[in-house]
Amino acid sequence: MPVYSDIDYGTLFEMLLQSRCDYAERTAFIYRAAGSEFSVSYEKFYDDVAILTRAFAARGVKKGSRVMLLSDNRYGWIVTDMALVALGAVSVPRGSDTPTAELEFILEHSASEFLVIETAALLKAHEEMLRKHKKLRAIFLIEGEKTHRWFDNIYSYNDLLEDRSLTQDELEAFAARRLQLTQDDLFTLIYTSGTTGVPKGVRLTHRNIMNNVRNLPQLVGLSESDRWVSILPSWHIFERAVEYMALSRGCCTVYSTIKTFAADLEEYQPTLVATVPRLWESLHARINSTLEKENPKRAKIFRTLVSISTSANRQRRVLREQLPVFKKEFFVLRWVHKLKAWVKLLFLAIPDKVAKSRLQAVQQKFGGQLRMAISGGGSLPPWLDEWIDAIGIRIVNAYGMTECAPAIAGRALNCDTFGTLGLPVEGTELRIADEQDQPLAAGVEGEIQLRGDQVFPGYEKNPDEDSKAFTADGFFRTGDLGKLTLRGELVITGRSKEIIVLASGENVDPSRIESTITRLPFVSDAVLVGQDKKGLGALVVPDFDKLREFAASRLDLVIESTEQLRSNHQLLEKARAEMNRLLHSKKGFKPFEKLQNIHFLEGEFKPGEELTNTLKKKRHVIEKKYRELIGKLLK
Repeated sequence: MPVYSDIDYGTLFEMLLQSRCDYAERTAFIYRAAGSEFSVSYEKFYDDVAILTRAFAARGVKKGSRVMLLSDNRYGWIVTDMALVALGAVSVPRGSDTPTAELEFILEHSASEFLVIETAALLKAHEEMLRKHKKLRAIFLIEGEKTHRWFDNIYSYNDLLEDRSLTQDELEAFAARRLQLTQDDLFTLIYTSGTTGVPKGVRLTHRNIMNNVRNLPQLVGLSESDRWVSILPSWHIFERAVEYMALSRGCCTVYSTIKTFAADLEEYQPTLVATVPRLWESLHARINSTLEKENPKRAKIFRTLVSISTSANRQRRVLREQLPVFKKEFFVLRWVHKLKAWVKLLFLAIPDKVAKSRLQAVQQKFGGQLRMAISGGGSLPPWLDEWIDAIGIRIVNAYGMTECAPAIAGRALNCDTFGTLGLPVEGTELRIADEQDQPLAAGVEGEIQLRGDQVFPGYEKNPDEDSKAFTADGFFRTGDLGKLTLRGELVITGRSKEIIVLASGENVDPSRIESTITRLPFVSDAVLVGQDKKGLGALVVPDFDKLREFAASRLDLVIESTEQLRSNHQLLEKARAEMNRLLHSKKGFKPFEKLQNIHFLEGEFKPGEELTNTLKKKRHVIEKKYRELIGKLLK
């Protein structure tokens, strides 16, 4: 086996070779299948990739081949992914809950010639569409046996991987594939989840992903002793970057599911987890709801402890100058603030010590070994950021996009300024720009624009979108609004592409209002509406149990029927008033940002329908689905 320890690797395949050399005997992955647990060493993982690469190559997959990979998190996913990388093929990944019509569009648009699909049941579900796709040369089935006769070239992994023998010549030929790959080769084509329209194919190169694989590990102090529990969709670039990072540093990744996540945290005791803001929102709601059901007094005590911890943490940050600063402050005034913080902290010392001691019980739910959690995708709402911090979890509030493979900035070990997204990733030029793409001063809101090696070369077959995506001087337009602190840390303030423009011409950022009203116990989720209307409304996904309690305590109403809960005018008005109470001018909300009307929806938003696979809202889908209702809501 050749040694590559001196390689400054530039491709994912070279990274795999390096990891095999450095960590051969260490555990790379842990997963469950057929009721049993399996541990896979780096050496076995390498062999599995080599065997599957051989099988793919024998059936026509080669450099440049487009291969749709339709599967959820599992060990077979990462083996497939790296086998395609070794061949120089371009993976076109998607989750199992992707609608058939969307898959058909992606297959055609990406010109995929091969399909790797997770199960026979999933193949059956899309059979009618696949029958029409004449360009498919072969279908590979990760789990199960070939049961279909409508297509000759269907191969099961059970058959493909039956011969596990690898000769020395084959191993050397496999390793030599590194010579066929360059940093500018495409390694994947990811179709965005469509929050604003038809999915766009994001072309990512080895240069893009390796920029993050090299730069991110040191930001979180990653080492071979770290263990991750994986819960996000493997096809999403955030989760993929995390798994590649783990491979590059000899870490162990445990594949989990939504159903087993809580138990897996306690059993496998991860040191790191990667999540998205919505999962933290769910955790917050679940903890508070559970406590409230078990013992309302205990729930109140818990909220008080969190409040004490939050306040004490804030005062410490004032003393250490670890809060965002957007303009220079007079020296004397700064020390007055510090003196006030010191006095407050003096009174909070004992209560805070008690609070932090009691809140350690929450940390045990994560296995007790968690040293850091990474929240990626969009920025955490400030209240949620503070809550996670209060219960004692070190959170990396990170920001990225598929087009940036995905990292742009993150509040990691190199930044202690709370309430920000930290500094841009090393090698990233980031600016806040006005409508003429001119840089703005610190503290001034504008569009976040950047350039760097992580930025994609462009969209697949979409020159119109390419022209919109980049400025004349080569900066990528994120479409997000933000501002920089005096120290250069990033704060997101809104999403320019999702701004609601009222009939009066006022612009409203929906995310800020939505995150505020979802703090109410009876609000599970909400979508703000009002484009071109006189005022704002909200489509609310209620927690019906909490809504019943709210009706009983505030209005002395006993309502069992969910339909009556949804339609009771008195309850709707009281709930709206409670929401508007939170949207107060003292919190920075403007008069036109109050809600004129609300509507309780019957069910939750679902991934693949109203939500993307990473649980972001597809606003255009929601607005289209409820167009008639929105019209009545905001006459």
